[in-house]
Amino acid sequence: MRKFIITGLLAAAVATAAAVATSALAQSTPAPQMVPKAGPVTKGPYQPQAILPGGIVMPLYPAGSPFLNAKRVSEAEKYTMDAGVPGRVARIVNIHNPSIEVHLAGANNNTGTAIILAPGGGHSTLVIGLEGADPVPFFFQYGINTIILRNRLRSDGYEPKTDGVYDLQQAIRTVRAHAAEWHIDPHKIGAMGFSAGAELTMASAIQYPEFNTKNGGDALGAVSSRPDFVGSIYPGPSLFTPAWTTKNGVPPIPKDGPPSFIAGAGWQDKIHAVWAGEYFTAMLNAGIPNVEMHIYARGTHGAGLQYRDFTAEGTWQDRFVHWLRDLGFFGKSGEETLAAKDSAAFVTAPPAKP
Repeated sequence: MRKFIITGLLAAAVATAAAVATSALAQSTPAPQMVPKAGPVTKGPYQPQAILPGGIVMPLYPAGSPFLNAKRVSEAEKYTMDAGVPGRVARIVNIHNPSIEVHLAGANNNTGTAIILAPGGGHSTLVIGLEGADPVPFFFQYGINTIILRNRLRSDGYEPKTDGVYDLQQAIRTVRAHAAEWHIDPHKIGAMGFSAGAELTMASAIQYPEFNTKNGGDALGAVSSRPDFVGSIYPGPSLFTPAWTTKNGVPPIPKDGPPSFIAGAGWQDKIHAVWAGEYFTAMLNAGIPNVEMHIYARGTHGAGLQYRDFTAEGTWQDRFVHWLRDLGFFGKSGEETLAAKDSAAFVTAPPAKP
C-alpha cells in the first residue's frame, strides 16, 4: 500500500513540476522579431518595404510617371498578418506604388534564371504570403532567382487587364535592365502567376509587342517586356475566354510567343480548368513551341505550393521544375536555352501549307 502511495505522490510531483515548467516557458516566450510592417507615409511616393529578409525592393515607375495615380501614390500599403505564423505577411492591399522585391540565388548554384511571381487574390487583395513569399525558398534550392511582384488591384480602383498587366510587363523590363548587376541571364527571365496573377502572366505572353512599342521612348525603351517563359497556376480567365473575345475580338499571338506551363485541378476547380484549357488551346493552335498543361483529377484552388492532402495536383511544382529544366533554364548562365532555339526556329520557318 505504501508503495502505491509513494508512486502516486511521485507522479503527482512530476506532473506538478511539468505544469510549472510549461507555465514558466509559456510566460517567458519572447515576442517575434523582425516582423515586417508597412512603411511610413511621407510627402513623396510611398516606399514599399521588404516582407522577407534581404529583399531588394524597387518601385516599378519613377515619381511622376503617367502610370501612377498622383493623388494616391503616397498612401501606405495595408498588411494583413498571418494569424497563426508570427511575422508572416499574408495579404497586402492599397498598392498605389507598385514594386518588385528581388531575392537572388546563391552564387554557387545560380542558374541565371529568374521568376517574377504574381500572386493571386481575385484582384481584390494580393495573397503575397502563400503565392509570393512561400515560393522563394523553394526555387532558391534550384538556383533560381525570385522576384515578388506587388501590382495594383481592382479593389483600389485599377483595371487588371491594363494596369495590372502593365505592372508585370514593367517588372520584366526592370529585372532585365538590372540583369548584369544581379547576375541574372537577360534571356532567362520568366513570370509565374497564381489565379488572378496568372491572368497577368497569360496576357504578358501575348501583349508585349504593343507594350514595347508604346513605351519605346521611356528610360527602359530599349528593354523588352517579353517573358522568356510563363507559368500559369490555377489561372483565372485569359484574353481567349469567350466573354472577352466576343467583346474585344481574339488577340493576335506573336509568333515568338514564349513557352507556357499551365497547371490546375479539374473536377474540384472546374472553371479554372476550363480557362486553362482555353489559353492552352489558343497557344497550341498558334503553334507556339513547348506549351505544357497539367489538369489533375483532384485538387483545390489557391493552395500555392502546399501538397493538398497529397493529391496529385500537389506535385505541380515538380512538373514545372522538370519542364523548366528540359527547356534549358537550368544550364549555365549565358548558354542559349532549348526554348530560345525552338522559338527562333518556329519564327523563321516557312508558313505551313494549308
